[in-house]
Order: sequence, then C-alpha cells, then structure tokens
Amino acid sequence: MPAVVEMLGITKRFAGFTANDHINLVVEKGEIHALLGENGAGKSTLMNILFGLYQPDEGQIKIREKAVKITDPNMANDLGIGMVHQHFMLVEPFTVTENIVLGVEPTKGLKIDIAQAERKVSELSERYGLKVDPRARIKDISVGMQQRVEILKTLYRGAEILIFDEPTAVLTPQEIKELMEIMQNLVREGKTIIFITHKLKEIMAICDRVTIIRRGKYIDTVSINETNVDDLAAKMVGRHVSFTVEKTPPQPKGPVLEIRDLIVEGNRGVDALRGLSLEVKAGEILGVAGIEGNGQSELIEAITGLRKTKTGSIKLNGSEIQNQPPRKITERGVGHIPEDRHKRGLVLDYSIGENMVLQTYYKSPFAKTGVLQRNAIFEYARKLIKQFDVRTPSEDTPARALSGGNQQKGIIAREVDRNPDLLIAAQPTRGLDVGAIEFIHKKLVEQRDAGKAVLLLSLELDEILNVSDRIAVIYEGRIVGIVNPEETDHDQLGLMMAGGAKS
Repeated sequence: MPAVVEMLGITKRFAGFTANDHINLVVEKGEIHALLGENGAGKSTLMNILFGLYQPDEGQIKIREKAVKITDPNMANDLGIGMVHQHFMLVEPFTVTENIVLGVEPTKGLKIDIAQAERKVSELSERYGLKVDPRARIKDISVGMQQRVEILKTLYRGAEILIFDEPTAVLTPQEIKELMEIMQNLVREGKTIIFITHKLKEIMAICDRVTIIRRGKYIDTVSINETNVDDLAAKMVGRHVSFTVEKTPPQPKGPVLEIRDLIVEGNRGVDALRGLSLEVKAGEILGVAGIEGNGQSELIEAITGLRKTKTGSIKLNGSEIQNQPPRKITERGVGHIPEDRHKRGLVLDYSIGENMVLQTYYKSPFAKTGVLQRNAIFEYARKLIKQFDVRTPSEDTPARALSGGNQQKGIIAREVDRNPDLLIAAQPTRGLDVGAIEFIHKKLVEQRDAGKAVLLLSLELDEILNVSDRIAVIYEGRIVGIVNPEETDHDQLGLMMAGGAKS
C-alpha cells in the first residue's frame, strides 16, 4: 500500500531537552498504525508536529508522497489530518453540534444554519456507528460520548488521516470495546488511523503495524503478525517487563480502616453509598472492584474528608475520622493517590518540586515562620525524583510539562514518602505504560510489606486480581461480596459487579 504519511528524521528540542531525536514514521493508507512508547517517550510531541501544533527543528514530512510544511492545525485540516486529543477540547455548555461546527459554522443568510449542521452530524454519526445525539449538551454526556464528539469534529472537517492520542486512557472497558468497533468502521470506510498508546493488548487486538519509540528515539516498526506482547514491552521499555506482580503471601494484622453502615449522598441528590461496610487491615491490599458509578468516588471522598457523610462510621486505627477536615485526616495517617491527577492530585502550574510538598509545605524544614524555604523544598524534591524515577528536566519544571506517567510518579512519591498508615490508591495506573505500571504495583506491595493498609480502587480487573490480597465487590453503593483473588476469576467478578450473587 502507498504511504499516506512519512515523517523522516524528525527532531524537536525544547529548552535543554530533546523530545524527538531523528524519528521516522511511515503510515500506509487504510491501516491502523500504533505509535508505542513509554510515558514521556515523545509520542504526543511527534503527533503535535504532524498536526501543526509544533514545528520540527529538523526533518521532513510527506503527505501522500508530497513534501509539506504544516504550520498550524488549519493547514493540517486542509491536508485531511484530524486529531482526537487526549484531553478533550470541548465547550461544556454548548451542544454536540455547536462544538462540532465551531469555527466552520454553516450559514443561512446572516444566521448559523444549525438545522443543516445537525442533519450532517446525524448522517456522520449514523454512517460510522457513533450513536451521538446532536442536540445533547456536552456537560450532560459521558466521557465516552465526549470522545465520539471529538471524532465527529475531525470527520465533519473531512479528515482522511485520524490521530487518536491515548484514546482509551479515560474510558470504561465497555467504552473501549465500542471505540475499537468505531475505529474499524472508520478504516472500512477508507480512513487511516494513527493510534498513540502504550496498551499492548489493544495494539495486538486492533492494529496492523506498530512503530516503537523510546526516550525520543526511533526503535523499530513491526507487523502485528510478527510480534507479541513480551517483545513489544521489551522494545518499549528497553528491558524485560514482568506482567505478574511479585509478592509474598500477606501477613495481615489488626484493622486500620473500619467503615460501618456508611450512607453518603451523591451529586444528584440520591444516596451513592447505601449502608456500606468495609475493613482494611494492616499488611494487606484490599482491592475494590466495580463498574464505574457504583459509589467508588463517593467512598474515597468520604474517607478523605472531601464529602460529608449522612450516617455511619469511619474509623482510622480505632478513632473516628468521619466528617473531619481533609488536612486533619491527612495528618492522622491517610495517603491519597486520587483518580483524577489533574483535578485532585496536582497544581499543574506549580513546579513538580512544589507539588511534592503540597501536603507538608507548612511544616519544617519547608517553612519557617510562615515563609517557604525553596532550597529545602527542592532538595527534598530532588531526592524523591531520583528515588521514584520521575523523568523531568528539573525539580523546577511545571507539573503540566511532564508526561502523565511522570506526573503520577510524582504524586505517588509524595504520598508514599509521608509513610501513611492507610494508602488509598484510586486508578493508580490509569493511562500509564507497562514499565510505570510495574513500578507502581511494586510500590503498593512495598507499602503492604511495611505493615501499612492499602485500599486499591481500579476499573482494571487484571490489576485488581494481580495486586489485591482480598477483593471487595461494590454494587449500587454496597459491598456485595468479598473474595480471594486465587479463588475467583474475571467471570465471577463480572457477575458480582453486575449485581449477580456470589457463587
């Protein structure tokens, strides 16, 4: 097949840092081509160059065998290139149609012809199996649906080459399955897809070929038929990666967290937790498995003081912590790796060093008589950056400039180093590559082995089964059963998560 995209010798430097170092990428017409690499390997930078958001310092781009210089996203659109960004670029109060036509609105006289736009959006939605309501408001639809709106934005502008940047990072397992069907529909209609990811199973399931980059350098391009998950992982990380969590049998002691008959109201005015009871012991990892929206977020917020409870009891080491201020709960010995690292884990415009003392900045040696001691903060941050392998140009780099995986490592460094009695890890590996996942699982097990209690909440059943010592299944705001990982499987957990009885 002829090449529709050729990126040859692409180099991009930022201040003191080379993000792309003479990378080659050749994509053939009608294929799903994966761009694989660790967090921070340079994948998004390379695609931002193709989409005209960055300009390369060296190298050449050819589209349909013709050399081009893509100066901005409008020129990329003119060349038939569309990009579905990892963090959606949507206006929440607007409708689906208003977002899709923004900047290219059809007019009737002096007015926007919204009816014509809705008809075209409906036709595209039907043709590609997207099933989006053109009149729905963005703020009222799910994350999976918002992503479909981003896809429709590119199709409305006539894209033939679609770049998907980490499209499954924020989706539920069902939404991932539906997205893969949509991608296959797009290819059947003659589109070409570049799929940025680090999820090896997804690559093996849907892609034709894969190009691997590591720390900004081109490593290899291989056909999916001629490779396997172990080889791809080794090429991506540069060493063998273990997909099983190595741990000794747990040595649980007394309860650290005790929750009894907890009732918590959700955002819509109805109870999200309905008499939930749970216990986490010192020296164990308790995994909570459940379909998203069954009370997991409200449970975390209630424990950490971010949401008031109605009735029930939450005890830490035998003392009540229910409805106490978050800082007081933190100081009592609770660490929290939040499910949304951008909203709850980091102040993105602060440096990564400043983010590492968000829980302790007011204490010595980080503050004296109310004045922050930058030298002490950055000395501490340098220690954690080295210990937790946070890849950053310096401790003074803004947190938003780091890759998702390195942002997550920064949060975990901060929470683990405080040595909490209870560590709550909510979706701790969401959006991370296999090397980072292996590292984070190892840190959770180390906390357990140090006699700490770990509460793991994850939508990834493989993660729950591999890491947990016991598994509690949550359904409609209650724990419906507790099982041992070695005595259960995906099917039984899936049945319990859907409200079926424990077998």
